[in-house]
Amino acid sequence: MAEPVSAPKGTYDILPDDQPLRRWVVSQAEAVFQRYGYGRIDTPTFEETRLFSRGVGESTDIVRKEMYTFEDLGGRSMTLRPEGTAPVARAYIEHGMHTLPQPVKLYYHSPMFRYESPQSGRYRQHHQLGIEAFGSAAPEVDAEVIGVLAALYRELGLKELDLRLNSMGCRECRPGYSAALREFLAKNTEAFCGECRERAQLNPMRTFDCKVPACREALETAPRLTDHLCPACAAHHARLQECLAVQDISFVPDHTLVRGMDYYTRTTFEFQSPLLGAQSGVGGGGRYDDLVETIGGPATPGVGFGTGVERIILALARGGGTPPGPRHPVVYLVALTDEARREAFSLAHQCRSLGVAAELDYMSRSAKGQMKQAGRSKARYAFILGEQELADHVVTVRDLVSGIERSLPGQEAVSLAAAQSADL
Repeated sequence: MAEPVSAPKGTYDILPDDQPLRRWVVSQAEAVFQRYGYGRIDTPTFEETRLFSRGVGESTDIVRKEMYTFEDLGGRSMTLRPEGTAPVARAYIEHGMHTLPQPVKLYYHSPMFRYESPQSGRYRQHHQLGIEAFGSAAPEVDAEVIGVLAALYRELGLKELDLRLNSMGCRECRPGYSAALREFLAKNTEAFCGECRERAQLNPMRTFDCKVPACREALETAPRLTDHLCPACAAHHARLQECLAVQDISFVPDHTLVRGMDYYTRTTFEFQSPLLGAQSGVGGGGRYDDLVETIGGPATPGVGFGTGVERIILALARGGGTPPGPRHPVVYLVALTDEARREAFSLAHQCRSLGVAAELDYMSRSAKGQMKQAGRSKARYAFILGEQELADHVVTVRDLVSGIERSLPGQEAVSLAAAQSADL
């Protein structure tokens, strides 16, 4: 026997019993996104590598360590999508969306690929929900984007969430802050790990990505970017906070929150859950006013977020919520003879044609075995067909909850199942 093949490390199969919860999360998200005026966009699973090296940033861990990059048969460097914003920005440019009424508001649900150490709720292939709004620099749009994510989490029933908020400044005020931070890091170099020392040379703000406890403790005394904001960025940050208050959204100021991409400007935010342990982020994002121009488009402000479906599901599980489970059939058809199996197949088809979930036996089980399987399926009704039922042109309908039986013509039995299905 050949050695079995397993799913690659950091990936997993989504089995049938896992699908209803995931589909519910996605459907809830799409309903919220559409309520706020966002339209769906799907981008390719792989893009030219230069999109991410230019857009996300050469100094980021994503580009330096985590991308799945390959050379195609034409000798071009391609990369499996590690994040959603840069591809959507590329599509915004390529399809001339800057000529549309602004802001252009888009959402997506896509798999992402990053070569990182698999952890609880974090995988090398994960699925992300996200929105992007292009064309407006108004802080009210930042507040709307945060409000969309807060609304989604609220409707999903996520609990114990903290919103962390920071401002990354802009081209005008960030150079001064970077100089102050670089000076701080140089004076305290012994307090930081080797990775942070390397980051300090490439891009000092990337030191805030470090998860080493000693480094994070040392960074608590680092200069705060919000103390170096130019008047325009300070006014933007103040107005954002006013708009969050209007939405009854509280937050915790966090000067270490820089997120993982170089394209962020001004607003950065993240919703965190203590239920998830050290890797507490559920979802977040921010403003990226220079990204579209960086990858070859016209100067265009933008803001958005991404939230991992796996992180949401883990937070739901640890929060003790009761999201929907697998959907069970309404009807299980039990056939007592070979002739009855033909009629059972026909009735199953009629049920399914009306949108009623129906199952039947394909393993030649005995009548007792079929009834046991009907119970295991958690169907509401068993439709029983035998010689007598065929002769009388009826179906014995057993309510598997109450145990009550009655005989109904076939079409009436199907209509009963359809009515039950409509109530689910």
